[in-house]
Amino acid sequence: MTAPEPAALVLAVMGALAGLAAGWLHFASLERVVAMIVQGRLSAIGLQIARIAALGCMLWLFARGGGLILVAGVAGILAGRSLALRRAR
Repeated sequence: MTAPEPAALVLAVMGALAGLAAGWLHFASLERVVAMIVQGRLSAIGLQIARIAALGCMLWLFARGGGLILVAGVAGILAGRSLALRRAR
């Protein structure tokens, strides 16, 4: 097995950072969606669909970059989830 090229490693780090931001934003906005649902606001459905679509687009972009970038991006999303949940507690 050969080592990845330096450019691929830079892209993987960028993917991880983008995943961190996307994961934090996705999971931090969940509190707002829940509050809107409890208030009976139907706009919560649109916000929920936008959250899922945005994360889906990020995953699609990561997958287009290749396996290394996809794994790094998903790791970033999971780290962002951890940060958002830590803040919520």
